[in-house]
Amino acid sequence: MHLDFLVCTACARRHDASVPQTVSSCCAKPLYPHYDLEAAGRTLTREALAGRVKSMWRYREVLPPRGDADIVTLGEGFTPLLPAPRLGASLGLGRLSIKDESLNPTHSFKARGMSAAVSMARQFGLKRLAAPSAGNAGGALAAYAARAGMEAHLFMPRDTPRANVVECEQMGAHVTLIDGLITDCGAEVSRRKAAEGWFDVSTLREPYRVEGKKTLGYELAEQLGWALPDVILYPTGGGTGLVGMWKAFDEMEQLGWIGAGRPRMFSVQASGCQPIVRAFRAGMPTADEHVGAFTVASGLRVPRAIGDFIILDILRKSGGGAVAVTDAEMIAAVREIGSAEGLFACPEGAACQVALKQLLAAKQIGPDESIVLFNTGAGVKYIECFGT
Repeated sequence: MHLDFLVCTACARRHDASVPQTVSSCCAKPLYPHYDLEAAGRTLTREALAGRVKSMWRYREVLPPRGDADIVTLGEGFTPLLPAPRLGASLGLGRLSIKDESLNPTHSFKARGMSAAVSMARQFGLKRLAAPSAGNAGGALAAYAARAGMEAHLFMPRDTPRANVVECEQMGAHVTLIDGLITDCGAEVSRRKAAEGWFDVSTLREPYRVEGKKTLGYELAEQLGWALPDVILYPTGGGTGLVGMWKAFDEMEQLGWIGAGRPRMFSVQASGCQPIVRAFRAGMPTADEHVGAFTVASGLRVPRAIGDFIILDILRKSGGGAVAVTDAEMIAAVREIGSAEGLFACPEGAACQVALKQLLAAKQIGPDESIVLFNTGAGVKYIECFGT
């Protein structure tokens, strides 16, 4: 509605927002949408939100579609921020909460990004979308493409959880299973997209999935009465959610909704796939590919992220960090969270609980701080992880 232009995240060069774009033409890096926030703020006020739709589209003025008719929605967003008193008490914490993204359509946070991306694809008249996915992003693209009457072409590792593959197939997507990782799936999309007439909506390789994910930050601030938490722990594969929240915090400060303070952001990865953790510890500005990546948490099995430099910059600027946890620890934490709070978390979300314990033991997080863990999806999609 108030989208002005796109800006390269590496050099700040402006790009045209009136035509479909992928990565920047200057640096081949992700593009960020830039809004006229002064104009947006005339109608988008904290007070105005009270009467608005309970979805991510309540923040309509800072979301990219030009007209409401272009919006493709299944009611995504405005998921609960759940106090976790029993889990917190077991750790000596009084202000622990879980943002539960499993209640989105398609049961993961990926619904937010795909709603925004598919809405913009509709605006541009695109008909055939493609993406690599290790699971939940595929289900989200399949759902929103079906809702919009578009084709979805998905390339998924052969060991993707069966629930994700079935989900995509039952919503009419064209699914191809690949022997390899999500990076191999992405390479296949890149190789074929020109000849097949596909538009690539891979993570941060188009500008608008991050806009759906940034609504996590808007919601968190609103649900906490416009006071951000001290600490956020976020499971990180491609990192769009973490990146999007940071963008939201900057926009909200410009709107006058919050001050300059920011949460300490902690990226949580699997020990079998930890490119961001390794790069953070080594003081590197970008991350090397994690060779031989493996984890049962399919959303964390991303050997290299195109937005690695953005993620690492956020972690350092916020005074946060990066933590790796084992698959066995994640699976045990799913039961711990479930038995304490009645929430069947995905392994990626449970990884944050394990990381929290590590950070408390290392005194990087204090017992009196307000802490938010992100559960990015539903545990029911990962039944293979829990044996028989």
